[in-house]
Amino acid sequence: MYTHGHHDSVLRSHRWRTAENSAGYLLRHLAPGQSLLDVGCGPGTITVDLAERVAPGRVVGVDASAEVLEEARALSEPAVGRVGGGGGAPAFVVGDVMALEFADASFDVVHAHQVLQHLADPVGALRELRRVSRGVVAARDADYAAMTWYPRVPALDDWLALYQRVARDNGGEPDAGRRLLSWARAAGFAEVTPGASVWCYATPEDRAWWGDLWADRMVDSALARQAVARGFAGEADLRAIASGWREWAGSPDGWFLVPHGEVLAWG
Repeated sequence: MYTHGHHDSVLRSHRWRTAENSAGYLLRHLAPGQSLLDVGCGPGTITVDLAERVAPGRVVGVDASAEVLEEARALSEPAVGRVGGGGGAPAFVVGDVMALEFADASFDVVHAHQVLQHLADPVGALRELRRVSRGVVAARDADYAAMTWYPRVPALDDWLALYQRVARDNGGEPDAGRRLLSWARAAGFAEVTPGASVWCYATPEDRAWWGDLWADRMVDSALARQAVARGFAGEADLRAIASGWREWAGSPDGWFLVPHGEVLAWG
């Protein structure tokens, strides 16, 4: 189950993501003419960027949400001219990462960003990504327990504990980043290259954007509804956490680090 849902406060974060800020570890392995599958593509911002790098190769984005794929298709339409070479814009299809509707060895590159942390069987998902790949599988996931920030606003400690509780109740693993290497090895890949990278929010503009979207998520998103419905938090608790996010964002010393684990896997 996708813990965040697709409220605008979630999609604001997804729309910010690019190949450069979210898939930098993969870029040197891309080449024109490769075929690429982007699993859990969301609104398609990373997908479109990757498509430009492998044009005129075939690119497909897969997501479980038909609604968010409509946004991805709208974003990709202006990319037709940029992609060039007759490749066209990426195709976007509804699909399940645990049972992809593609033949074995269909793609040169298979990419999954912030997907495995939400799955009850991430090793099984990696096996499925391995099945449809004839080249590299690339996966990147955040690690919530390793996130750190300053100043230490107590409400953000409450946020982290609540988020981890809801995510794990959904069958996911919010501290996925540190586990990607072990999951890839368990999935049977012959070669795995692990790594890490971060997002850092510290400028006034970044603090306002990051703090506001999390403040909104804590009162309006699927995460908020799940927390209340399961008795993990009350409405007043969520409002207090949202206020804490805005307090952090308003501090001129505010700094927030989001670490990610990454793997490139072959064979």
